[in-house]
Amino acid sequence: MKSSITAPTLAGSLAIAAATLATQAHATIVEFQTSQGSFQVNLFDQQTPTTVANFLGYVERGDYQSSYIHRSVEDFIIQGGAYSFDEQAEVIETQAPIINEPVYSNVAGTIAMAKRSGNVNSATSQWFFNTSDNSANLDLQNGGFTVFGQVIGEGMTVVKAINALQTCGEIPMVDYSAEQCSQGDDAVRANLVMINDIIVIDNDPNSAIDLNPVENTLIDEVEPDSDSGAAWWFAPLALLVALRRRTKR
Repeated sequence: MKSSITAPTLAGSLAIAAATLATQAHATIVEFQTSQGSFQVNLFDQQTPTTVANFLGYVERGDYQSSYIHRSVEDFIIQGGAYSFDEQAEVIETQAPIINEPVYSNVAGTIAMAKRSGNVNSATSQWFFNTSDNSANLDLQNGGFTVFGQVIGEGMTVVKAINALQTCGEIPMVDYSAEQCSQGDDAVRANLVMINDIIVIDNDPNSAIDLNPVENTLIDEVEPDSDSGAAWWFAPLALLVALRRRTKR
């Protein structure tokens, strides 16, 4: 018999998952080691514990190793956490979705969780970096997008360099021309912005104490009826199919 999940059951599952994850959370600075350079991110463990614990779970399992940035919109965002790439693109296995924690604002330099359009508590593995101040759009849309850390030091130099790369569709590409894209020429690992690994470099519980993140002050306002721009937060399977086609030998 086909099973279904009722709203109370789903809510209960999310609450249990949140409680479990929160007990595992610890303050952290992580380093994104990419093919375009490394940069560090200070996570807001104390303020968004469920989201940070969820993210660190993927890190500790090695799920982000050999993943890649699958979406880039100039002066807006770069997004990852959906696919890994060896000889071809593969979908990263996701864990249960988590509750939304829209405490902080989607200003430039922050990392936030991607989620499904029209589903507030649907974030799993995907994340994005705000390369501009997107607070007016993302702090309220779909219950607000959970900001759970910020780039520190000179890290935004790397993030913005990735954001400035030419894209094929919306995938940022290296040494891969617009002509090659239009012709569907083969792409290889070297053409992608690879996340070689994400590692924990500091788990001091007070690591974020000197940061001054901007609070999300829009979350209590009434969200507009328009759902414009929200559907893309979960990468369409068409991107994966296209990349498999381009990398097939």
